[in-house]
Parts: sequence; structure tokens; C-alpha cells
Amino acid sequence: MTASAHTTARLLIVGPQGSGKGTQGVRIAAAYGIPVVSTGDIFRANIKAGTELGQKVTAILDAGDLVPDELTSEIVRDRLSQEDAANGFLLDGYPRNTHQVEHLDAFLQERGESLDAVILLDVPREESLTRLRLRATEQGRSDDTDEAIAHRLDIYEHETAPIISVYEQRGIVDRIDGVGSLDEIAERIVAALDARGLRVLV
Repeated sequence: MTASAHTTARLLIVGPQGSGKGTQGVRIAAAYGIPVVSTGDIFRANIKAGTELGQKVTAILDAGDLVPDELTSEIVRDRLSQEDAANGFLLDGYPRNTHQVEHLDAFLQERGESLDAVILLDVPREESLTRLRLRATEQGRSDDTDEAIAHRLDIYEHETAPIISVYEQRGIVDRIDGVGSLDEIAERIVAALDARGLRVLV
């Protein structure tokens, strides 16, 4: 495929809590004219609206369990089938383990599609901890204790490392230095995607 032949941008953004992937994700999606598909946002919206899905998710979370891969994948498939995702999307928070990678692969293969790039925001653990402590103080989040933050980073490292290696074998991972100003980091992401022939909307 020639560099100019890319008319889609099917992207995944990954990074530890505090890496700024939510902020960068919104910027990237706007630059490429694609929707952000965040499982967390979909769950929260459904819980707030009191939908059937929201009630299911609430019951699972109230029991202290994680939302099962099948249910999460079903929700993502439904979202990616909507019209605004026809020319691409930016996934955030999914897939978060190798089972979900398989689910996503199967769905995209059915449509003759595949991911164009995986944006990995590389942030040292100490930097993530510092940012999350600051956020906890600014937002008064009592659940953001040092222990809770460290636990979430451990889960990320444990669950996400295998996903990254799967995508690295496919040669689609762009490791981006996640330390710097928002603009600097956004420029690094755009430059990496540009090198893959993915052009921002002018």
C-alpha cells in the first residue's frame, strides 16, 4: 500500500494511568476525524442513563467483579458498527488483554479490516505516580491512595505487556515518549502516524 492510499485511521492508544492517553486520544481523534471509542465512557454513559446494559454493568461492578471480556467485546463491536466509525476509530481501554485482542481481530477480519497503528505512550512509572498523586490532590479523589495507584499500574503492566508484544510482532506499535508538553507529545504521535502514511485532515 502506498503512503497516500490510506483513507482510514484505525488506531489503538495504550499507556499507563496518568500517561495522558485520554487527553491525547481526544486530540488525535479530532485531527483524523474519527471517534474515540472508550469502553469506560460507554459503561459510564449507560450506567448514568440506566439502560439495560448499564444495569448489567452496575451489578457486575457492585459485586466487585470485572466486566467479562465477552460483554465488553460485544459493546465495542456494536460501537464500531456505527456509521461514524466507518472510516476509522481510536480505541481507548480496549483491548486490555489477549482474549480481547482475539475478539477484535475476529471482528475486523470479518470486515476485511485491521488496525493501522498502536500508539504506546511511554511514561516512566515514577512519572505516572507523580501525575496521579497530583490529580488525586487536585480532584480530591480519596480512592487515589498510593497503594491503589500502584495496584492499578501493576495491573496495567501485567495485562498490557502481552498485548503490546502481540502488536509489536505485527510491526504496528509506535512507542511515543509521553513526557513533555501536550503539544510536544501530540506532534510526536502525528509524526509517527505520518510515517505510516496516515494523514491528518487538513
